[in-house]
Amino acid sequence: MRFFSRTPVRTFLVYPLVTLIWELTTHAGRIEINLWFLPLMVWGFLQYRLCGKYRMTRGGGGPGPEIPPERLVSTGLYAYTRNPMYLGHIIFLTGLTLTLRSWFAGLITVAVAVWFHFRVLADERNLSVKLGPSYVSYTKSVKRWVPGLF
Repeated sequence: MRFFSRTPVRTFLVYPLVTLIWELTTHAGRIEINLWFLPLMVWGFLQYRLCGKYRMTRGGGGPGPEIPPERLVSTGLYAYTRNPMYLGHIIFLTGLTLTLRSWFAGLITVAVAVWFHFRVLADERNLSVKLGPSYVSYTKSVKRWVPGLF
């Protein structure tokens, strides 16, 4: 069961499957797919994967918060947003919502975004202790989620 408790497994496998099952069940086996939004799903997944590899290469540590980076990573997408991996999850789920035109996926997306926000607050407290003043300075110059906004 540990496999299904992993955030990437839930985002990129479980939530899409559950949403497809929900939509097929509630729409008598027929769903409308809007392929124009499929690139959002690809973007979100690639952002998550590539930023994870970049972070592990530059900062050490593991792919998730269980093994935090050993060094601050403030280049690449990390120069624009402090959480590009989590943001990749949200972009993917937004793409899922729009591709399947699913209010159910929309609810999942909102719930996951709120959950990530609280997770980030805890991550930031831990990273402030682990990485010290350089991380605190970084948080003052780079937005948590969307560059230039918040």
